[in-house]
Amino acid sequence: MMVTFREALDTAINKTGRTPADIARHAGITYDKLRNLRQGKSRTTNVDDAMRVAAAFGVSLEDFYNGNLGGDDPKIAVAGRVGAGASVDLVDAYAKGEGLFHVTCPPQIQPTGVVAVEVVGDSMEPVYSEGDILFYTRSIQSGILAEDIGKKCVVADIDGRVWVKQVQRGSEEGRFHLISLNISAQNVWNAPIQWAARVRFHMPAEFVKKF
Repeated sequence: MMVTFREALDTAINKTGRTPADIARHAGITYDKLRNLRQGKSRTTNVDDAMRVAAAFGVSLEDFYNGNLGGDDPKIAVAGRVGAGASVDLVDAYAKGEGLFHVTCPPQIQPTGVVAVEVVGDSMEPVYSEGDILFYTRSIQSGILAEDIGKKCVVADIDGRVWVKQVQRGSEEGRFHLISLNISAQNVWNAPIQWAARVRFHMPAEFVKKF
């Protein structure tokens, strides 16, 4: 018997516990469309929207219709480690998809373009702790998006060192203040940067499973 999109969606929601509002937001389609499907007010959806919904669960459209949402969860490469010594190796140092290890992509974010770093030491307490995983996306190759300024970011300076700091505009054009998350750690003032990307999701160490 052919599974309908509505049935596949119900299965996915029941398996993952995610809400239609969260799914619609990550899929880039309207909440009303998903709600109508679940309520039986609409029986069909177009292929593009169906593929977006499947991608929001991190699976192909075929797996979405087959209810395969478990053991094949998408994995994210952990590109390096960050701590007081700013010891992250840039993700560019690895072949595409490789890294120190991989972790399961959280359902709250889509896996496309996402990489991560692992926190070492206590230099970012109490915000982040040792073993936590921070996920980010480099949507631009250099600089920082305007909407990321003022946010906690993974930041690469011009010497290739990588930090996790709150990025603020500096007092000079093209320079930034890098504010430490721990009040006892050192801030960096008016620094030029290679790039900065907002931390999109934080996974506490107790929930991390390495692959």
